[in-house]
Amino acid sequence: MDIKLVPTTAFEDQKPGTSGLRKKTKIFMETPNYLENFIQAIFNTINVKGKTLVLGGDGRFYNKEALQIILKMAIANEAQEIKIGQNGLFSTPAVSVEIRKFQADGGIILSASHNPGGIKGDFGIKFNTANGGPAPESVTNAIFEQTKKLTFYKIAQMSDIDLSYEGVQFFGDTKITVINPVSDYADLMEILFDFEAIRSLFQKGFKLRYDALNAVTGPYAKEIFEERLGAFTGTVVHGEPKEDFGGLHPDPNLTYAKELVDIMYAPDAPDMGAASDGDGDRNMVLGSSFFVNPSDSIAILAANYELVKGYKQGLRGVARSMATSRALDTVADKKGFAHYETPTGWKFFGSLLDAGKITLCGEESFGAGSSHIREKDGLWSILYWLNILAKTGKSIEEVVREHWRTYGRHFYTRHDYEGIETERAKGLMDNLKRRLASLPGMQLSDYEITWADDFAYTDPITREMTLDQGIRVFLKDNSRIIYRLSGTGTQGATLRVYIEKYESDVSKQSQDTQKALKDLIKIAGDIAGISAFTGMTAPTVIT
Repeated sequence: MDIKLVPTTAFEDQKPGTSGLRKKTKIFMETPNYLENFIQAIFNTINVKGKTLVLGGDGRFYNKEALQIILKMAIANEAQEIKIGQNGLFSTPAVSVEIRKFQADGGIILSASHNPGGIKGDFGIKFNTANGGPAPESVTNAIFEQTKKLTFYKIAQMSDIDLSYEGVQFFGDTKITVINPVSDYADLMEILFDFEAIRSLFQKGFKLRYDALNAVTGPYAKEIFEERLGAFTGTVVHGEPKEDFGGLHPDPNLTYAKELVDIMYAPDAPDMGAASDGDGDRNMVLGSSFFVNPSDSIAILAANYELVKGYKQGLRGVARSMATSRALDTVADKKGFAHYETPTGWKFFGSLLDAGKITLCGEESFGAGSSHIREKDGLWSILYWLNILAKTGKSIEEVVREHWRTYGRHFYTRHDYEGIETERAKGLMDNLKRRLASLPGMQLSDYEITWADDFAYTDPITREMTLDQGIRVFLKDNSRIIYRLSGTGTQGATLRVYIEKYESDVSKQSQDTQKALKDLIKIAGDIAGISAFTGMTAPTVIT
């Protein structure tokens, strides 16, 4: 086999973020050697010779071409085996399942998650390690160092590999195994959840509308909901993965999943609405005219663990990202679980899961998961909710309101200001950091700031330290305001502002979230000078 060493020049902008390397699709397509350099950097970092990797993507534009390049490079670099999903498809949670099942050395996922697809959209590459989870900073930093000193990459000169059928093919010393991307994942879900109870729920006429947003979870949802659980045909909508997501924005929130939201707030709404994102690791859950905040969702999953087959033996502990509301902490304190607060990014849960410190974990950005894999898992979350509903016989709204009565309600919202000029966004955060020491004692309307900090985290297992994770402002009534710049966008910067207030009085728990937090929302804008720094008078997205 002809192996070619292609001379290349290093790039300076290939530092992976919280979820790998994300750029506009055209950068990967049209910048010579851009994709190849990053893949070679991964292969050099892990010494891929003799290793087994799982490979797949969410089907977005340029996936097919990129997969062929990666396969040819894996062959040239003498990987032992590549396990790839049929037609190159794999959800992010399913990749984690396969890595762990086959004890692979890692996996490469082609996705920009919830970012738009198409030639004008976004593209991404993420490396997961042998535990099935996103690479920790020690690995992503090593990959970045490799990207800065590459002088060549290796690629096999050969025809494209047919990925349309399951089976094994050999190329030199490398084994390419095309596998069903759905079955192993679906089998695991059947172990974790009471499919008989959920099947009975559907037989009684329960109606679910699941919107796959023309992304990767369509085939998974059809197999699980319609085939294995017996939900009516048509439960899954927008179920065919498309390169541009059919023009839809694959981000399951109240703004971008508007069609689903409108249906769930109509008079004849189904009992439950749900959606997942581009690569299947996020979820949104709605009842009839009722939205479940993701921060509440992970707390409710933890509070009802006894009802779920795979977790009724007990939870070792729970964890949330710093920006997620403290509703999960409240459950943990009452149930007697250990609880942890980590930076944003699923990789920070990995060491806690591997060490057996936690069983469930979640974040406010529509992600929840457990020790079954090392990724957040959208369909898993939805099945967990279905299991709770099947066991309690209650509606989603009834489950949530009962939870608030028991544990109190954490009013919580996130305001995203997208597409800010990077220097303006950086200026806002730098200004906040300079003022940290002077904020405590400041009186703002009826609220007083008691303390503020720039969140830093020391991993209790690895002892790795992570700095500059967001500005936290605490008020005298224990409300919180948090400011972060997101690491998942590809154009400009996104400022995320998180606002939280606890309410134990049941008579006040039914307020509209934005109204309940109105004063704090204004205070958050005033403290940071959002309008002055960004030029924006309102957020782009509110969740």
